[in-house]
Parts: sequence; C-alpha cells; structure tokens
Amino acid sequence: MSPPQFEATAGSARELKHVAIFLADLQGGGAERMMVNLAGGLARKEIRVDLLLANTDGPYLAEVQKSVRLVELNAGRVLRALPLLTSYLRRERPQLLLTTLHHASVVALLARRLSNTHIPVFIREANTPSQQEPSLRRPKSWLITKMIRRLYRQADGVIAVSKGVAEDLERYFGHPIHQTAVLYNPVVTDELGRLACLEPEHSWFEPDAPPVILAVGRLHVQKDFATLIHAFARLQKERDSRLMILGEGNERSELEGLVRQLGLEGRVALPGFVENPFAFMSRAGVFVLSSRWEGLPGALIQAMACGCPVVATDCRSGPAEVLDNGRYGELVQVGDIAGMAEAIVRTLDSARQPAQVQARSQRYSQAEIVDDYVEYFEGKLAL
Repeated sequence: MSPPQFEATAGSARELKHVAIFLADLQGGGAERMMVNLAGGLARKEIRVDLLLANTDGPYLAEVQKSVRLVELNAGRVLRALPLLTSYLRRERPQLLLTTLHHASVVALLARRLSNTHIPVFIREANTPSQQEPSLRRPKSWLITKMIRRLYRQADGVIAVSKGVAEDLERYFGHPIHQTAVLYNPVVTDELGRLACLEPEHSWFEPDAPPVILAVGRLHVQKDFATLIHAFARLQKERDSRLMILGEGNERSELEGLVRQLGLEGRVALPGFVENPFAFMSRAGVFVLSSRWEGLPGALIQAMACGCPVVATDCRSGPAEVLDNGRYGELVQVGDIAGMAEAIVRTLDSARQPAQVQARSQRYSQAEIVDDYVEYFEGKLAL
C-alpha cells in the first residue's frame, strides 16, 4: 500500500516527463545509491531523467543506467555548482528538481531563485536530522534550526524516507507531518537479485567454514561498529564464527586498533568498500545493523532481500519499521553489547526462513517505490 501522506487529484495530474536530480557526487553512501536506483527506475518508465553531479566521482557511477543522462558540472564543491545549476535550469527547464542532503538542497533552492524559472524543488530527507546534525544537540542550536526550517518552507515538497524521519522533522524543525510525504527508498532492484547469486571472493564462505557475521556500511560513528566488535568478542566464548564489516570510512584505524586490543586478528575482516556486497549477504550466517541512528537502513533491507537472517538495533529510525517491531528479525537496544551478542547467537541457532524476510523486503522494491514517486510528483504538478 502506498504511503497515505499524499493524494493525486483524479484526472488533473500532469504527466511526468522530465525530472532533474541534483547531487554532490556518487560516493559510497546509501543516499547516493538510492538516488541512482530512483533515477534508473524513472528512466525505465520512459521519463527523461537528468542526473546532475557537482563532482563526477564515486563508486556508484558504474551503476547509473545508460538511459539516465549524466550531467557533469565538474564544480568540485557543491556551492561552486550554483552558477552551472542555474544555467541548466534556465536552459533545460525540467518539470521539477529533486535533491537530497542539506548542502545540495540549499544550492538547489538558490539556483531556482537565480534562474527565475519557478521550477518546483523537492527536498528528500534521508536521515534523522536531530541525530545527523551534531550542532542540533548543542544548547545554542537555534540558528541552524531556523535555517533548516526556512529551507523546508521554500521547497515545494519535502520527502522523508521513513515515518520516523517524518516525525523527527516535525519534532525538531516544526515541519508539519501532514506536509511531509513518506516515500521509502527503492532498495530492492532486479540487479540485486542477480548479483546475490554470484560467489563472494573470500575464503570465509567456503563450504563447512564457520558462519560469517556480516555488517555493511561506512566506518563512521553512526554505524557503531565498535559495539558490534565487542559483541563478537563476547560470543566467541559460545560460537566459533567470523565477523566481516564491508565499507570504508574515517574510523578504520580506531576499529582496527580495537580488533588488535581484543585479540581478534584473523577472525575479524575489514575488506573496505565492495562493489557487490549482495553476494556476501546471501551467504552470511546473520547480518547485523549496529547503528546509533538511521533514516531507512538500506543495507538491512538488502540483506533481507538476499534471504539473510538479521539483527538490528532499535535505533531512530527505520529498523523497527522495516522489521515490524521484531517480527522479521531481532531488535536490540543501541549500544547493548550483551544483548547484541545474545541476539546473534539466537539467530544463528534458529532455522533460516529466507522466503519470509525476502517477501518483507519487496515493500521496498524499485518498481513499487518508483510508482509512489511518480504518483506523488504528478499530484504535486497538478496543483
């Protein structure tokens, strides 16, 4: 069922024909990958899609569909893309401009104003701002809060990737929840299923090897892989297993130091960014999301689409929403080392039910979510 936050006026919606998507780059973040999936899904519906990049860089460039027109602004930084984006809007006149992440959203709104085109701008909020923005947790956070509130007021539409994110926008920025469209991420693609059938290039997945506990994400404080490593050390007393964390980030040295400190060399692997994590997900014993906060955890949904049992922190927001409050996987408290270790052991000991978790993941299929976006945009264009 489509999210109830929007309605299209019957018989009055304008057909969606040309969408522009503006991003800083295509570095290895979930927000960028989801926008690439969205662009490809819209293009398959014979909608012209222009993907504008301030900096043509990132591992997801290879995933951009040939039917998507890649507009390389080559500005380096997002702010430097302002005059180029302004010129694009004047020249190309897309029906709407979609953007995500605050710095890109500010530039998109400024470009719209400078272009004098009145092209609708839609802001997609991919994470819980109250957790993502450290400055909001400081006593004197009124200035950035005021700026973000003004940002949302200037947009023609605000999209949240989960109900939790929509609630966060209302709680911290006063943006009315009834004015926020909840549109999930187009996580599950046909390509994901094909890639999941390939063999992972690692000896730990050979037959009769100990089970692999898998995590995927940026090596960043948000993902709290330190808690996962501590939990893994604790469960080694009960279960011979391996821990693999796929991703790259600024916490690599700290995490590698923790592995050495706990004497886990040879049992914990941090291979870095992997182009095809789905082959690993389909063969892991359990997938663990240890995050302190999320918007909508794409890696968790991808693991479910691969039929992998899952354990996740009950963080704000997304995991409880995805797992239906624990029906499709265990939920543990954020930072709970003992609870996480126990949940992993229980999951490893339980019978796998791949069909059940795969069926749940289909709510986040590319085809269904793209239909939701088209319905939302056409309803907005008809106003």
